[in-house]
Order: sequence, then C-alpha cells, then structure tokens
Amino acid sequence: MSNELFDNYSLVGYLVKIMNLKKAILLAALLLLLSAGLFLLFPGRILPRMVDFEVNYKAAQRLTWGETLYRVADGHYQFKYPPLAAFLYLALISFPLPVAKFIWFYLSLLASAGLLLASAYLVSKGQKWRWWLPALTGLILARYFLRELSLGQINAIVTLALVVFILQWETIMILNKSHIIAGLLFGLAAATKPYALIFFPLIILRRAWEIFLVSLGFLVGAFFLPTIFYGLRGNWIVHKEWLSHLRQSTPPLLTSQDNVSIYGLLAKWGGPGFPAWTLGTIVVVLIALLMLWAVLSSSRLSRPLILEASALLLLTPLVSPLGWDYTFIAATPAVSLIFAKFSFFRPWDRYFLGVVFAAISLLLYDLLGRKLYSLLMAACLPTLLFLVIFGHLLWLRYKKLA
Repeated sequence: MSNELFDNYSLVGYLVKIMNLKKAILLAALLLLLSAGLFLLFPGRILPRMVDFEVNYKAAQRLTWGETLYRVADGHYQFKYPPLAAFLYLALISFPLPVAKFIWFYLSLLASAGLLLASAYLVSKGQKWRWWLPALTGLILARYFLRELSLGQINAIVTLALVVFILQWETIMILNKSHIIAGLLFGLAAATKPYALIFFPLIILRRAWEIFLVSLGFLVGAFFLPTIFYGLRGNWIVHKEWLSHLRQSTPPLLTSQDNVSIYGLLAKWGGPGFPAWTLGTIVVVLIALLMLWAVLSSSRLSRPLILEASALLLLTPLVSPLGWDYTFIAATPAVSLIFAKFSFFRPWDRYFLGVVFAAISLLLYDLLGRKLYSLLMAACLPTLLFLVIFGHLLWLRYKKLA
C-alpha cells in the first residue's frame, strides 16, 4: 500500500503515469525543434545579454582568487547574493564565457519547464493530468520567464528547488519518509537566495523539526564553506561585506523601474522623504498575520501545504526589498492553483481574474511602448496584480477549498 501511495504522490511516479508513448515521442520532437531554434537564435539574440550571469560568473572567479565579491566599482552590476551563491558557478568558470552562458541558459530553460510541470503536479491534488495547466500558467507568466532567461538569472532553478522541497515535504507528511532531502533542498535554496527564508515560520508552525534541523545544519555549513578560499577570518569579513553592501545598495534601488516590492511601491508612490521602510514593514507584518490566519484555519483540510507554499512563493518578490519583476516566476504554483480552482470562483470574479491575468501577460515593453510601460511600472501595476492573486488565495482558504 505504501508503494502505491508513493507512486501517486511522487513527482517521478506522476510523470511516469501521465506519459505514454505518443506523448513521449511528441515531447522528444518538440525538444529537438526547440534545440534547433536555440542554436540558431542564441549567438545573435541571447549571447550578448545574460548580464546577471556575467556578474555571477565573475564572482565565482573572484572567489577562487580569494578576492572580495562586493565592489562598488562594479556599478549597477554588483554581486548581491551570499558568498555561497558564487560556489554554484565554479563548475562553469572552466569554460569560456560564451560556452558557460549557453550551458546556463539551457539549464535555466529546463528548470523553467520543470517548474511549470512540478507546479501543475503540486496543485492537481491527485486528479487527472490537466495538460493545459502548465501551458496556460506558462503563457500568463511568459514575460517573466523570458526576462529570467535573457538576464541569465538563477530564480527558476531556486524556485524549482523550493517546489520540489514542498513536494518532498508533502510526501513526508503522508508517508513519514526521510526529511533529509527536503531539508537539504530548502537549505540550498535559502543559502543561495535568502528570500527562501520566508518558509522558516511555516516550517516552525507545521512543527517540521527534522526539516528545520537539517536545513539549519546546511545553512551553517554554507556559512563556513567560503573558508576554503578566504580562511576563517576572511570568511567573516566577506559576510560582513555582503551585509554592508546590501544596506548601502538597497535604498536607492527601491525606486528602480523593475522593483515590484511593497517597499518599492510605497517609495515610488510617496516620493522623497516618504517613510517607505516604516509603512512597508507595517504592511509586511499585516501580510504575515494573514498568513498566520491561513495556517491556523486549515485544520479540516487534507493538504493545506499546497496553498500556504504557493502563497509564500508569490509573496517573496513582494516582501523582499529587492524584489524584481522577473522574480514573479515564483508565483507559478499560485497561478496554477488559481486555474485549478477556477470553477469555484463566482462568474463575475472569473471575468475579473481573466482581466488580471491578461494584464499580467500583456504588460510588455514592446507592446505598450516606452512611455506607457514606464508609467505602469512606476505605478507598480505588477505588484497590485499579484496582490489580487494573493487575495484570491486567501479566499480559497476562507472557503476551505484549498
């Protein structure tokens, strides 16, 4: 019986179940076509971009040289992640930059596809495979995935790790499996992108102490890992430089066009001298209280983790002061969940959600032009649209539908 349950709840078992020979052949043909297109388009269209990857590639080189990772002289393209993040690129610095870019682009593309499939699986609740769910979610969030790929960012990989972490956590809750993989996945995500720490309160509220201890142990190890190149004293210094760098570089970036955080919204709306930090913190605390209510009101639900994790992932760009628009790929499970529960919303609300999703997908620079696009981004329209989605997740919890 336990093997049958594991087949039903594991991602691998699920994919084996939904794939047949015809679908496998079709998928293989599509991947071959995509590969051919990438080889034709990559040199001229994508290779000159991926500026964020170049920053991380350079950080990995500096790591091996024992040099500081955080330099004001780098201007806008400064490394802003924890020192451990630079370790992820060590395997790539042995390749020339163009080759490393292509490898990273392809890994990010695979991670993006995996994220859409894993999110659809997460919210499907053991129901029949809905082929349109990842396709429709990908269509709505396409501009964010494309922006992620063009910059050479790491959010798709980290978000996929977090979704698989949630899947593993659910397997643990159902089958009482080992917590090690789940803890390691969460620890890796949090050590690379600190916004993943938003899950720590949920882990504590759900009393997942084994996951907590494994991930905490990983984070401690991640803190000391740079001593390989810096020594103990140098490791302490480079972490202090990271925190100092964040404190100094974050405030000017709140009013950046692509900043979609709640702090950025208040800074843009209020202008110079407006207490964006204070009011933003108050709003974040209110959101945290709403999430606490959502967790505490889930007693009659069989799989409460789905909505809670989806909501937390959606909130990461909103509550992080350095939440950039492309980070909204983290909303993939939330958008998939809304579509999976679409029939439960009132008819007028379905039309409203249709307008919201259309606005998310059509907020394109090439479509709207510089003036209108800049105006809508200055008004933080994406922030407002995803707050609407968060409100609908809360409604689903209020109605005990997810």
